Amino acid sequence: MLEIGSKAPDFTLPDQNGDMHSLSQYRGQKVILYFYPRDNTAGCTKQACGFAERYPQIREKGAVVLGVSKDSVKSHKNFETKYGLPFTLLADPERTVIEAYDVWKEKKNYGKVSMGVVRTTYLIDEEGVIIKAMDKVKAADNPEQMLAALS
Repeated sequence: MLEIGSKAPDFTLPDQNGDMHSLSQYRGQKVILYFYPRDNTAGCTKQACGFAERYPQIREKGAVVLGVSKDSVKSHKNFETKYGLPFTLLADPERTVIEAYDVWKEKKNYGKVSMGVVRTTYLIDEEGVIIKAMDKVKAADNPEQMLAALS
């Protein structure tokens, strides 16, 4: 996991509509950057819908939400449409950003070891500095935790 107080690595990735987004374009706003394993899975859906529900309050506090997974642009578009997600989902199938943010790790599931995205959320300030970092987050609790961190 990246250190609190360190500069968040800049990146450019396509969103669910194929438009490119860079972290640097959000300077002047706080960014909740969350990494999740897969679109349309129970935990990931719970987390995304939690952020969607709180998105008006998050915007009121001057922040945006960016969700990142290794799913495709098309998968993100379907996920966004199915759940009416009001924020940006970024596709990182090559895992460039996932690895830059140190969230590609060994995971154990029912005794089986594999590599995957460990659910991690970073809060980045207006200058691009990481001010909060949470790994192994609980999908259902994370949106409320991040909203509270903006206060």
